[in-house]
Formats: sequence, C-alpha cells, structure tokens
Amino acid sequence: MATEAYKQKLSSLIESMIKEGASDLHVSENRKPTVRVSGFLVPLVKESEFTKESTLGILKEMLSKENYELFEKEREVDFSYDYAGKVRFRGNAFLQQGSVSIALRLIPNVIKSVAELNLPPLLETFTQRQQGFFLVVGPIGHGKTTTLAAMIELINLSRPEHILTIEDPIEYVYEQKQSIIDQREVRVDTPDFQDALSGMFRQDVDVLLIGEMRDPETISAAVTAAETGHLVFSTLHTNNASQTVDRILDSFPPSQQSQIRVQLASSLSGIFSQRLIPRISGGLIPSYELLIANNAVSNLIREGRTHEIDTVIETGLDQGMISLNRSLTDLVRAGEITAENARLYSQSPKTLDRMI
Repeated sequence: MATEAYKQKLSSLIESMIKEGASDLHVSENRKPTVRVSGFLVPLVKESEFTKESTLGILKEMLSKENYELFEKEREVDFSYDYAGKVRFRGNAFLQQGSVSIALRLIPNVIKSVAELNLPPLLETFTQRQQGFFLVVGPIGHGKTTTLAAMIELINLSRPEHILTIEDPIEYVYEQKQSIIDQREVRVDTPDFQDALSGMFRQDVDVLLIGEMRDPETISAAVTAAETGHLVFSTLHTNNASQTVDRILDSFPPSQQSQIRVQLASSLSGIFSQRLIPRISGGLIPSYELLIANNAVSNLIREGRTHEIDTVIETGLDQGMISLNRSLTDLVRAGEITAENARLYSQSPKTLDRMI
C-alpha cells in the first residue's frame, strides 16, 4: 500500500471516530480497528484486520522521523498528532508479543469550561490564586487533562499571566488571549521535564502546568516552584487525596521525606480526584472528590497523619469539600447514574449504600 493510501486509511478511521463520538482508537496487527464510545470498546466491523505493514504504515503517517527512530529503538513511543487542524491526538505506539499496536486518545480543539464539563464551580477559585500547588488525580482516561485545560483556559481568559506548560506530549493547544502561553514538549523543545523545570525559574513564569509528575525530581521542582510564588498545576495517577499525598512522600527516600512533608504542607492548595461514569441518558459524567488544603489539612500532612485526610473531607462540606461518595450519591439522586454504577466506582460501597 502506498503512502497516500495509508494517509487515506488514517483519515477514514479518524473521521469514523469523530462521527461515532469516540474518545479512543485502537489499531493493532491481526485485529479490526476498535473505538471507545462512552467508555465501551466497539470494533469497526466493516474495516479489515490490520497487517504489520498497514499498522506501521499509518504509524509513519503520524510520527516525525525522530519519533519513529525512537520507536524502533525503544519499542514504544509517546506522541501527539494533529489531524487537519480539526482535532489532536495523544498517542502511544508499542509492541505486544512482537506485534505493533497503537492507542490514540482524541483531544478536542475546543477547550470546554468548568461548567460545560459538569465540574464543581469551586474549582475556578483555585485558578484565581497567585501561588500554590493544585493536583488533579484519578485513573488514566478519566478526564484529568481536560479538567486542567479548563482551569488553564480560565486563567488565559481572565488575566495577563505568563503560563508555561511542560508536557509529554503536548495535548491541548492554547490560543493566547489575556495571557502569554508557552508550551514545551519533552524531546521536541526540551530534553526532559527536569531541564524544562530548571529553566522555568529564569523565564519569568507565573503559572506552570506539568503534564505528569513521574519522578521525585519533578515533584520536588514542582513543590519548590509553588513555594516560591508560582501557581502550579499537575497530575498523578492516584485514586484519592490521601493516597496522593502518600504517593508524593513515598517517592522520596526516608532521609528526604521530612523536608518534602513540610514543603507540601505549606504549598498545597487542593487535590481534585475524578472519575467518568456512564450516564443513564448516554455519555459520561464526572464524579469527584475535592480536598481543600486548609490549616487542618496542612497540619495532618506536616505531622504524618495523612490517613485522617478522608475524615477532614467528609466533615468539610461547609467549606466546599466533597467526598467521592457524596458526589456519587448526588448523581444517583439526580437520576444521572445508576446505583449499581455508583457502587462500582465507590471506594467504600457499604458507606455509599447508607447515603443513597
């Protein structure tokens, strides 16, 4: 198959995704291409199974020469792909049992607002701060990047700031409005997260978005940036606020944990954990947990009593905090999700049953 044919095949698959309202596309050798719609995988039955040649063919259409060479060397590569200015994709190509597979996540060009995403209005207050460390956490594929994009765009719309994003790869692309926005992609614009974070202290940055905190060096730089007058946003693949704090602390050797605990206690502004749950009317709707780092929370972190954070969230409703079970209960009572699905996503189903 010629290069032009691969380009047409890729275009056809992406158009099918857009038509079906899919969030993801999976292409693998010896399988029919499959899309994810409203959380469910759906094979494109009219399509033929992909061969090794055709899988590599469309992969070459999406990768730069450098990224394709990296894929051949490492047998895996993260990348971004812009389709005709319509939509962008975050992609990962990898080998499994010697066969090539590609996973594409659709990133809409239009950045939705907090309200349009059915997220709590209180999230907007965290964008109005001049400094602090705010984390959006949750499993992969549950909307963390989209939530952060809505928050960054709110700053962009409302005031003049210098916003820097460091991502691997770049996902949402921002149009400069009130703010100056610089977006740096790892391996394209900077060797790694550490180099980019070191440079940001000399770049007159006000707001920093770190695509993902993958190592202690990145976490330490993020916390330091928040301590030194920057507003910092980032993500972790954790389930809730207390686990997030523990994950941050446990990523450091014991000799450094005391220092990072003190730094985190003084810089953390909040943690937002979210899940996307099938909606009765179709599509997905977020449920969430919101921790606001007040004095009580700061003291618990400083004193190593992170196991008590869950209790603070449950009793902090008057301050705007919300537990995951409270969010799930509200969605069930509003007729948005089923009680069965609420139980599937709850971390304490027995408590949830008493609340519904």
